[in-house]
Amino acid sequence: MYQILKSAHSGWRYVVVALLLVAIFTAVSGWLGKKTYTEGNRKLNVFALISVHIQFLLGLVIYFTNGWFKVDSSVVYGRYWKMEHISMMILAVILVTIGNSRSKKIEEASKKHKTVFIFFGFALLIITVAILLMLKADPSRHLFGM
Repeated sequence: MYQILKSAHSGWRYVVVALLLVAIFTAVSGWLGKKTYTEGNRKLNVFALISVHIQFLLGLVIYFTNGWFKVDSSVVYGRYWKMEHISMMILAVILVTIGNSRSKKIEEASKKHKTVFIFFGFALLIITVAILLMLKADPSRHLFGM
């Protein structure tokens, strides 16, 4: 069961990164191009939000069923999985959620796009840093592998 969840979590990250990249690109082009905020923009942002939340739930199941919260944090490998990874991902989920929520409350289209760009952009930056730190903490992993 653990291996299935780990593979799902590792594979789903590509969906998350792809949706965030498309949402960010759409938001920056809408913001700088002064485009209207369409129903398609809203749906894309919601799909990105949902994908991030699914990834987070998969990660939480792995975290608690595998006992990562019990790992020795004095070792780089243990500290990364016990504290750094989960903290960074919680922050990324919060940023995506706030960005999506705030964009719904704003009336002006360019400000909606700008809000999505900023919050989703910071979330993607944090996710990218977390993945790169994973490679440093666990040399047996590689960027595109599961």
